[in-house]
Amino acid sequence: MLLKVGELAQRAGLTVRTLHHYDAIGLLTPSGRSESGYRLYGQVDVQRLHAIQTMRQMGLALNDITHLLEGDSVAPERIIGQQIRALDQQIAQATELRGRLTMLRDGLMAGAEPDMGNWLEALALMTTYGKYFSSAELKQIFSSWNLIEADWLIVKDLVQSAMDRQLPPDTPEVQALAYRWMGLMLHWMGGDLDLLERWGHMFRTEPSTQGRNHAPAGEMIEYIETAIKLRMALLEKYLTHDDLRTLGHVPHTDWAALEADVQQLLARAVPHQHPDAAAAALRWGALFDTLTRSSPELRQKLLTASASEPLLQAGSPLSAPVRSYLQAALAHAATANGSTEARPSAQG
Repeated sequence: MLLKVGELAQRAGLTVRTLHHYDAIGLLTPSGRSESGYRLYGQVDVQRLHAIQTMRQMGLALNDITHLLEGDSVAPERIIGQQIRALDQQIAQATELRGRLTMLRDGLMAGAEPDMGNWLEALALMTTYGKYFSSAELKQIFSSWNLIEADWLIVKDLVQSAMDRQLPPDTPEVQALAYRWMGLMLHWMGGDLDLLERWGHMFRTEPSTQGRNHAPAGEMIEYIETAIKLRMALLEKYLTHDDLRTLGHVPHTDWAALEADVQQLLARAVPHQHPDAAAAALRWGALFDTLTRSSPELRQKLLTASASEPLLQAGSPLSAPVRSYLQAALAHAATANGSTEARPSAQG
């Protein structure tokens, strides 16, 4: 079956002028001519036209398509494959756009009517975020913010106070803040280190993201990251990246409550054999199980790291006297129960 140029144009949804142009540039030359000189297109020509239009939908220029199809018989399976890839690309782009529009809509519904400045700021930020994250990743990040917001605002103020007092990054106070900062960030990102590293990289390299919507300023990022790098360099001697991903999150308020309760036991000189001491030790064990997700291997690695690295102990959420008291209470409980295991470490 052969089609004249007008018939092919009508059935393919193109103009005769377009097909004439394709012929003129050598992109689609008809297989034959009628006795009257009319262009006649056969099945091979239609297959080639299908490939041309598929690649046009993919955004390729006509010159590029000409080079790609040179000497090619344009197999039907390749044509279909090209069209599937074009459709997949369009679906991905539409899904990405839908995700970004959804976030924008939700933001408008949650707040007041934005002015021009709000629109421009949102546009700039979304463009920047889009360099590093998909809309699905951004949705995950933004929707998880409420998990850490309250504690994050407190930690940020405490870090600013340490900066104002010019405390060195290796001091116990700053190391304790680095511990809290790391824990909050990992909890926020769902333990995804890759996501966390990309988020940090974006803030380090994109000044427009700094200091907005409770985000830290560049100086604070540099300060706390110096303290975190000291801890990470030590932790990585004992823990793998998989170990770090496994770590659970213990809210600082839980550590602080245990610290205050044990300080009261110490002030009252309650012996570590007392039932109140045993109860406190059990709470410590439960918090540590949450931190390690009840993994004996991970617990042992943290034990070793804490015992070997004074800097890690300096950043512990519990003070040294409280840790010593709880360790003694655990040892007594283990002896009384006929066990030799005392579980938590100097890290927690």
